[in-house]
Amino acid sequence: MDADDGGDGHRGGAVGDGPTRADRARRVAHVLRGQVVRGAFPGGVLPDERALVAEFGTSRNTVREALGLLRDEGLVERRRGVGTVVVGRTYEHPLGELSGLAEVLQRHGTVVNEVRAARIVRAPGSVARRLELPEGSRAVYLERLRRVDGMPLSLDCTYLIPEVGEPVLALGSERLENRDVFELIERAAGRPLGSAEVAVRAVVADPATCAVLGMTAGGAVLAVDRLTRLADGRPADLEFIHLRGDRLTLRARLDRAREG
Repeated sequence: MDADDGGDGHRGGAVGDGPTRADRARRVAHVLRGQVVRGAFPGGVLPDERALVAEFGTSRNTVREALGLLRDEGLVERRRGVGTVVVGRTYEHPLGELSGLAEVLQRHGTVVNEVRAARIVRAPGSVARRLELPEGSRAVYLERLRRVDGMPLSLDCTYLIPEVGEPVLALGSERLENRDVFELIERAAGRPLGSAEVAVRAVVADPATCAVLGMTAGGAVLAVDRLTRLADGRPADLEFIHLRGDRLTLRARLDRAREG
């Protein structure tokens, strides 16, 4: 097939005009990106262009364009004598359990928290309301930059209710650097956490956040808003987390709801 053919691995009835090469490249990139995230390539080396042309039933130019999209995202690079290799490691966070990010990432590498702030503050009004504190109440504020094997991954801004936060502060900076906030809360409270309400949005990071996370200007982050409650239902922890969108995958298994 020639360099600009219409092949894209899809057959059957067509609706509308045929896909452009950019469309075909995007589709190939979607599949390859998913394989990169899952760690599907042995040794981190992608199949060569000829194999990808055969797999996707498309042209070599389309494959090259798809690989270019992944290079632009920082996921792969071309190495002489080797081929296209994975360079941007990604990490998975399951959504079906209440786990701190550091608890999950410890399975993949060495997790270190750079403590940027740890102090008692006057809780902003909206924060106090969500933590069910009286207006003007104190809260403990933590700001930590999380690294995995030295790579910046997330910036966490946390407000804790005083009865939990003050004992956490008393544990000292070493614990804040090397322990997940959930573990520290449960130790300080003397009882387990119960549940959390989580909202996740994809946003363009502001310049300051990009600089802290080592991202290029205008990079995308996952903005996580998480309110965590103790087992008795009381709010204990309100977090605003910015995760590098190019380094973290949120994964869950969802079952179809049955009527009746």
